[in-house]
Amino acid sequence: MPLSIVILAAGKGTRMKSAQAKVMHGLAGRPLLQHVIDTAKQLQPTQLSVVAGNGAEQVLPFLEGNQVDAVMQTEQLGTGHALMQAKAAIAASEQVLVLYGDVPLTQVATLEALIDCVAEGGLGILTTKLADPTGYGRIVRDFDGRVKCITEQKDANPETLLIDEVNSGIMLLPSQWLLASLDKLGNNNAQGEYYLTDMVALAVADGLAIDTVCVEDDTEVAGVNNRSQLAALERHYQLAQAEALMTAGVTLADPARVDVRGEVTIGNDSFVDVNVIFEGKVSVGSNVEIGANCILKDCEVGEGTVILANSMIDSSVIGANVNIGPFARLRPGTALADKAKIGNFVETKNANIGLGSKVNHLSYIGDTDMGADVNIGAGTITCNYDGANKHRTVIGDRVFVGSDTQLVAPVILEDDSTIGAGSTIRKNAESDALTLTKSETRTVKGWKRPVKK
Repeated sequence: MPLSIVILAAGKGTRMKSAQAKVMHGLAGRPLLQHVIDTAKQLQPTQLSVVAGNGAEQVLPFLEGNQVDAVMQTEQLGTGHALMQAKAAIAASEQVLVLYGDVPLTQVATLEALIDCVAEGGLGILTTKLADPTGYGRIVRDFDGRVKCITEQKDANPETLLIDEVNSGIMLLPSQWLLASLDKLGNNNAQGEYYLTDMVALAVADGLAIDTVCVEDDTEVAGVNNRSQLAALERHYQLAQAEALMTAGVTLADPARVDVRGEVTIGNDSFVDVNVIFEGKVSVGSNVEIGANCILKDCEVGEGTVILANSMIDSSVIGANVNIGPFARLRPGTALADKAKIGNFVETKNANIGLGSKVNHLSYIGDTDMGADVNIGAGTITCNYDGANKHRTVIGDRVFVGSDTQLVAPVILEDDSTIGAGSTIRKNAESDALTLTKSETRTVKGWKRPVKK
């Protein structure tokens, strides 16, 4: 059955106290609205539209990047009024699912259950039960349990306020009936707004079948109105991600101190210490150890690898049984072959490090192709930038580079070459030979240290 989805995202979000549009605030590294769009796309609608208004200068470019149609609500007069602006977007469908840009954690399975439960030509409402329903529209039923209407908090009498089943705002409506009925909405209420919830009373009057799905986890339908609520949903989301990782066989030192800000898969028997952040798309093999305070972004890590504390890995591919850190930084374009070692205070960028090669400490290796079984001494750097262009350094197999060496690219160190400590290498180094640039030690007698004036 053709399905149109309309996401309402025009609200001002005054309580966020921010120049940023409310729906653009981040949860788990993505805007709230991105979560809703991603969920909506999984339902494969024939039409997906977002009603924008406040903060449109931020929201509209974002929608264009997501290839989602925008509908403008220049004056915010309620949820019913927002849907009125989207009439053209829903005309060609048979059902309309209304979602909200500030309700990020609704599950696809829940929405599928709502769609499946609604009879043809009927109306569906997603509800939940709250211990404290203050502020929410109440689901009012007759003696037979059938939905009569939804009454907003400010319009409810004392008896209605005792109802604990509340409206999430998420509704599934028959398109053609909706188009014919929107003009019947009135704004004779405490807020002077056009409520989408009033469509329920109209549906009852027209004899439409009304079905409900009540979600047990109320965070699925929780909206964000202030930063405290945003933080609460962030923690709920992160604990759910942690639980999924532990179910998959991963040991977490503290499930409350791991953040997943993207898509992560980790093999069984891996260990993740506290304050580790996963960003983007991260794949980690089995039997991997990740130390405290590490950040892994858009990377692959092979099995058996050990990443020590305070290391950052960004857009890199790590082989099996590799040792990294502590305090290592792997920048985009780094590829470490199996059994390689990157030690403390080492930075790599756009570098291929070969099988079993070691860069143990205090070094920068950039724009480099390095062979197998290479040893790079402490303080070695590749000088890959001449002020205008980048150049590559090529290091063969079994090369030994002494400490405090500068490799001025473009340069080649041939297989089995040795570089003396403290050298500045500007020309290619030959195989099976020692290359160095500082071979004399001098003593200057009578030299005096400078004194402070």
